[in-house]
Amino acid sequence: MDEFDDSRLENHEILRGADPLLIPLAESGARLRREVSRAELPLAGLSDLDRPRAVIAFGPEARLLRAVLEPVCPVPFMAWPALGLPGWVGPLDVVVVMGGRSRESMVVAHEAVRRGARLLVASPPDSSLALQSASRSTTLLPIGTSDPLASAILVLVALHRLGLGPAISPEAVADAMDAVAEECSWRNNVSANPAKAIALDLAEAQPLVWGGSIMAARASRRIAEALRAASGRVCLAADARALQPLLEGAAPRDPFADPFEEAANDRRPGLVVIDDGLLDEAAEQDQDWLTKAALRQDIRVSLLRHTTGGAMERYVTILLQGLYAAAYLQVGLGRTLS
Repeated sequence: MDEFDDSRLENHEILRGADPLLIPLAESGARLRREVSRAELPLAGLSDLDRPRAVIAFGPEARLLRAVLEPVCPVPFMAWPALGLPGWVGPLDVVVVMGGRSRESMVVAHEAVRRGARLLVASPPDSSLALQSASRSTTLLPIGTSDPLASAILVLVALHRLGLGPAISPEAVADAMDAVAEECSWRNNVSANPAKAIALDLAEAQPLVWGGSIMAARASRRIAEALRAASGRVCLAADARALQPLLEGAAPRDPFADPFEEAANDRRPGLVVIDDGLLDEAAEQDQDWLTKAALRQDIRVSLLRHTTGGAMERYVTILLQGLYAAAYLQVGLGRTLS
């Protein structure tokens, strides 16, 4: 079993060796700025179109698009998870494809072109997807990185230009990413670094992640994925009802137990609560109940909270803080060294 050593989080030599984990996170804002700059020309050519019947999105962040668009999109929006397209898709619809060079994205693009749908593609301009999707009804947003979050934000900017989504400021989102990179830098010690603090909270825990708003729930799933990959532990992101039995059924803490001899199956939960300030009344009640239930069971509660700026700025802030926490958890467990 990997043992967490908190001294690794302050060891500059080890942290510099973790550059492959930390540098991609620190460069998130710069990547977004480059993608938007690269796509300036096709974005400028977009304008409101006759209202489509529906919007269908395919790709690694299609569910993020759905979380952003569903409350405000003037037409039905669907995040499509399968090969091909629904049978009803045709010239009255807009199809969004994000996927780079994947076979699945090419199948979807081929179907969209064959059926005459308007197509919005985020892909490297030299990719097979860009060639497969070329048509008079296709707008290509040329991307230069494999960052699915940057691609999704670029698509959201394009959908706003088409009158289908909310206004998003890429510069404000990139600034929010830069602020997280500065706050969560490896040079900042635990007392000033919220990501390192959460990594310490989860050092010996089985993470449970909860987000109450639509966007916070989406972030919770991405953070849970990162924590699973970082620790090799089971990690669940779910709603309050699903987490209830796991919190209430947690075994009491044994103050005399040796954590280094504790079996992996006996790990106690650690609750990560994500608050973006956009909770409705029911979600606020769920957050209050989860926190109190955890404290009754002597379960540590970690809070990822950011409540200023637009919805997307809040989303990228809590998401990146969670991803940094996963990276530092991996460092503390010594899983970054080959």
